[in-house]
Amino acid sequence: MTFQQVSEPYDAYDVLVVGGSGVDTVVPVGALPLPPTDSAAVPPIREAVGHTGTGVALGCAALGLTTGFVDFIGDDHPGSLVRERMAAGGVDFRPLISPHGTRRAVNLVSPDGRRTSFHDARDPLDLRMPPEHYLPALRRARHVHVSITHFARFLYDDIEALGLPVSTDLHDWDGLTEHHREFALRSDLVFLSTSGAGERIASVMREIVHEGRAQAVIATAGAGGAYLLAADDRSPRPVPAVVPSGPVVDTHGAGDAFTCGFLYGRHLGRSLEDCARLGAVAGAHACTSAGTYTDLIGPEVLRTVPGTTPPPAAPPQSAPPQAAAPHPAAPPGAGLAGPPDDRVSPAGA
Repeated sequence: MTFQQVSEPYDAYDVLVVGGSGVDTVVPVGALPLPPTDSAAVPPIREAVGHTGTGVALGCAALGLTTGFVDFIGDDHPGSLVRERMAAGGVDFRPLISPHGTRRAVNLVSPDGRRTSFHDARDPLDLRMPPEHYLPALRRARHVHVSITHFARFLYDDIEALGLPVSTDLHDWDGLTEHHREFALRSDLVFLSTSGAGERIASVMREIVHEGRAQAVIATAGAGGAYLLAADDRSPRPVPAVVPSGPVVDTHGAGDAFTCGFLYGRHLGRSLEDCARLGAVAGAHACTSAGTYTDLIGPEVLRTVPGTTPPPAAPPQSAPPQAAAPHPAAPPGAGLAGPPDDRVSPAGA
């Protein structure tokens, strides 16, 4: 890998994203699952910058949050695409060059917007980001969002030492796979999909809260809305789904958009319940555009969403913490106790 010193144009980041960049090859297919066939004609195949860290970084920047991003990419054509898209999206991207190349994925998308993604997790297990690269960015961050790329787990000690609030997205974690567990238990806000754990999702959410440091766990359920479990809740609280403003074209990136809407709400000091509502609006918006991160929701839309907590007159402007301190994230909102039934039925990915 190569390391390059760069200038520091930002005094602080509202959100610093760690890991999760890449390029998607999007293949439109007639139906999912695929029928058994040796070959099939499809509409034009598209190549676009994608992956979860990219989505969170671009989405937060589109919402007006000052956004930084540290990751590995390759010295290759996909890496150039990532650099260009980050620059165009207003993200302060600080990459290191990995000899293993830029991550890729192939996404099969059906006419009803459902998708199957094949992720190329090419990073070797011994890949590490040197502290001299990421520490300057961490010291300017107000919030850190960690993608579940393997190298990113080794930043948690420094994140905790700086007293920074941190979020992560476990995607379709089943609650069993060990790769995800450290991310789940060392983050203040934990996002995941109901599709992995199925009917066990409520138990998985409670385990994250009880065994880790999470102030809230949010499980998205596609057209079924989402579920919110705060640290003082007994059971997950349902979050109603939002009807998209247009036809559902491609659900890829909806979870990342949900995360961005939620983090935007937290930045404004909104309650957990209000943040989940903003996330649902952003996720529904993402489903109405083809491709990955091609039509990002802006703050003017989310500002019109009613909530239970009036936002401050202006976003917080406090300097980022520089030394170890108690976790500064806002406390969970009141009135979030869920129903006595602890079973949550998933309604989609």
